[in-house]
Amino acid sequence: MADDMGNVARSLLHRPRRLRKTAQLRELTQETSLAAGQCILPLFITAGNNVVRPIGSMRGHAQHSVDRLDEELDQLAATGVNAVMLFGIPESKDETGCGAWNAEGPVPRAIAAIKKYAPGITVTADVCLCEYTSHGHCGTVHSSGDVDNDVTLTMLARSAVAYADAGADLIAPSAMMDGQVRAIREALDLAGHHSVPIMAYSAKYASAFYGPFREAAGSTPSFGDRRAYQMNPANAREALREVALDIEEGADIVMVKPAGMYLDIIRAVRDRVNCPVAAYQVSGEYAMIQAAAERGWLDEKRAALESLIAIRRAGADMIITYFAKNVAAWSAETQ
Repeated sequence: MADDMGNVARSLLHRPRRLRKTAQLRELTQETSLAAGQCILPLFITAGNNVVRPIGSMRGHAQHSVDRLDEELDQLAATGVNAVMLFGIPESKDETGCGAWNAEGPVPRAIAAIKKYAPGITVTADVCLCEYTSHGHCGTVHSSGDVDNDVTLTMLARSAVAYADAGADLIAPSAMMDGQVRAIREALDLAGHHSVPIMAYSAKYASAFYGPFREAAGSTPSFGDRRAYQMNPANAREALREVALDIEEGADIVMVKPAGMYLDIIRAVRDRVNCPVAAYQVSGEYAMIQAAAERGWLDEKRAALESLIAIRRAGADMIITYFAKNVAAWSAETQ
């Protein structure tokens, strides 16, 4: 019997483990790459001065006033991350969210400051009204409680132009209003911003994983929810339709949000389109890994990197992630 087993072992021609033997071989044969330069870090910009307000549900992240951004930018320079996405927390809110296009608001001021302090950073401006409206919805609300799609388009377009005027490199509409990409593209072109690209939140689902973000951005709806304009998590074909419409309207990059629970959507989109595909690893995905790690249930580094590699493997060219600053160091440690 021992001789028979030895003969079986000697007869194995295919041994995939050969290429897993050393760290160098594993790196050489790795099919999917993950680099800090493929990551975009969300930043929460608040009104006021000398403010660094930690976000309780998102350890390691805080709301920053514009005058305290230099510390964050210095950290980015050390990690190799060269792209950020900005979300604003205004001093006051109203029913229409007009603070979104205020040239002296937190996001336009932050864009100008970043481009002056760290001109090599790619600045993406999220375009939505939820942080600016007193009711927390993503647009103007009818007396019936429904969001007025077409009136909201004008406001989103005004916000996009204000951010482009301030120097934004990318405009990212996230309100999930029908026709928002077309409205913004036309407004940008009329304002002379023909070369400013649009990263469209094309397939944005009504997800349970946005909770920590709503704390960070102060954007929890005061009534109802967003299921009348964000997508049903059960739908996949609808995502492809939304993506196709955004590309037709002028989107340069399309996005799937959230990422981890929608890897099948990322892959389906990647297989369908030729433009770059972004994916947003949202606040709940970040907080979930951190909470498990704090309890000793997961290794944070390995779990985070595995989740990010999965998103890249599914087909995302770039990832918006709260782990962005960790990627370079962790990748080197776990080879």
